[in-house]
Amino acid sequence: MTSIHQYQDLIALFNQTFSDSERTILVRGEDEPIYIPAKTIQQKHQIVFAHGYFASALHEIAHWCIAGKERRLLEDYGYWYCPDGRNQEQQAQFEKVEVKPQAVEWALSCATDKPFRVSTDNLNGAPVDVRAFQQAVQTQAQTYLRAGFPKRAAIFIQVLQNFYHTSPLNSGNFTWANEDEILTHV
Repeated sequence: MTSIHQYQDLIALFNQTFSDSERTILVRGEDEPIYIPAKTIQQKHQIVFAHGYFASALHEIAHWCIAGKERRLLEDYGYWYCPDGRNQEQQAQFEKVEVKPQAVEWALSCATDKPFRVSTDNLNGAPVDVRAFQQAVQTQAQTYLRAGFPKRAAIFIQVLQNFYHTSPLNSGNFTWANEDEILTHV
């Protein structure tokens, strides 16, 4: 049985939507994800996602959707990144910059009818308060729903909803059924 969630569809949809208007393309990578700004006017900026993973593509698109114009001129948007194994202070910094992209990723996931999980990305580091991070992502998603998603995110959410035949987002998308569940769209 073939999954309806094919990374090739995301590449085609993203590139059809943003290749010309934003000079940005989505690319399947073989290693860690990275954003590579164009070095010349003839080149396109590249959002490289990891290993053909659908969720990785959504996550990297979400980062691009919230990055401002100046950040989109910097490799990996100029963000600090410390790999798995972070201490408590480093993890707190990581989570602070991940709330907004993960809220957008959740919306993109809902638009594709794909389950979403928050990622604290620190399996070998300091203990993480996953519930608090989930709550922060949920609060941000609800804020975006009320106030509007960033422009590029809103455009791509609509593209995905049209392709996957999903309903418009509502507050029910950004809840979980009970305390013991991980965050997932409803």
